[in-house]
Amino acid sequence: MTDTPHLPSPAHAEDPVALLDPAMRLRHIGLTGGIGSGKSTVAGMLVACGAVLVDTDAIARQLTAPGGRALPALIQAFGPDIVGADRALNRDRMRQLAFGDAQHKALLESILHPMIGAEAQAQAHAAGPAAYVVFDVPLLSASSHWRARVHRVLVVDCSEATQRARVVARNGWPPEVVDKVMAQQASRTQRRRLADAVIYNDGLGLTQLRAEVQALWADWTHPRATQPAHPAPQAGPEDTA
Repeated sequence: MTDTPHLPSPAHAEDPVALLDPAMRLRHIGLTGGIGSGKSTVAGMLVACGAVLVDTDAIARQLTAPGGRALPALIQAFGPDIVGADRALNRDRMRQLAFGDAQHKALLESILHPMIGAEAQAQAHAAGPAAYVVFDVPLLSASSHWRARVHRVLVVDCSEATQRARVVARNGWPPEVVDKVMAQQASRTQRRRLADAVIYNDGLGLTQLRAEVQALWADWTHPRATQPAHPAPQAGPEDTA
């Protein structure tokens, strides 16, 4: 998928946790993983299993596409050069600004995150109370309200070397740019501490990966999944960085 600037989870717009029906939360799953981990591939497999996907990156792209609701505020904050010739957000330019200046990053977050949070909440409610909803959140963290709005968290993990190689091959970015993006994200250890399950997606073929996803889906959508979640043992090699 096309990468948007990778940002922490949206700030509280209207206290979405307070608005959340506790019964619906039991069917809400958080999905996270570092850039290049294969998280989007796993998301697609979960959809094939029957999940409703709420993709916060896709919401961000919608908000910053030509005519997107976030563009007027972004232009006011960062100037007209933030919009490309296609009249959408110039993501390369925005990435440079956000990663190069903490104040720019905070300003960007203050504009985008409430909009992303509100739209994600609307999509989850539209799915209905019987749906299993997967929130694809690149930077889901322990301090984020996203953790409070989901019942379980699935982390897709792989080595940093694999992340780097995949993104260089997929996006054509120089390795140093990939490293800057990775440095803005939670560490592998931090992500695994959040997890109720970890899929270690290093060296797996698509068939093996699909089998792991399907087995986890069957376990989590069983009636016993309404019981409190318990963190799974952290799997996979430790961080190499």
